[in-house]
Amino acid sequence: MFKIIRKELKAHAPFTFFGALTGIIFMFLFKDIGRERAESLFYVFHPLHVLLSAIATAGLYRSYQCPTDKKKCNIFSLLLIGYIGAIGIATLSDSLMPYWGETLLKLPHAHVHVGFMEKPLLINAMAIIGITIAYSNPTTKFPHYGHVLLSTWASLFHILMALGGVINPVFYVIIFLFLFVAVWLPCCVSDIIFPLLFVKEAKHEHK
Repeated sequence: MFKIIRKELKAHAPFTFFGALTGIIFMFLFKDIGRERAESLFYVFHPLHVLLSAIATAGLYRSYQCPTDKKKCNIFSLLLIGYIGAIGIATLSDSLMPYWGETLLKLPHAHVHVGFMEKPLLINAMAIIGITIAYSNPTTKFPHYGHVLLSTWASLFHILMALGGVINPVFYVIIFLFLFVAVWLPCCVSDIIFPLLFVKEAKHEHK
């Protein structure tokens, strides 16, 4: 199991690097959009991140635990793992870690936006839809790669909400490193490590 986890973390690092790079490009392009528009975009990318994260997390668990027959899958376990993996880790990577970075950088409008508290119907619905999709079709690679990008962009727009003026060029380097860590570790934890912890024996390579 730990060999699988190390393999997956290593395999996803280059794509996360690419995702963080797109985040810096987005920061350069959208640095002057203002707090309200940044918040609107955050609530586009964050719910989509939750959706794909739920598909990937629940899908990985289903593909390893009951790969051939979904009727043998414990629905309660699938729902719980998919929900906690999606909502919990998405909140960490999109909201809490960006807020910590904002406070460390002493950004003037640092404030934590917790999606499942501010927009509970939207965020919870995305998680349930994602788990339902995973139950019927447990594919994981496309949802994982897609949600890495969405998480990067959600984290970025959370940071853009906190900006109060012109970005110091040094900030680009710091935020790039921050985005990489904030997305790579939580997203791999939610999509790969977390669901594998509940699998008795990994017999199936996920799709």
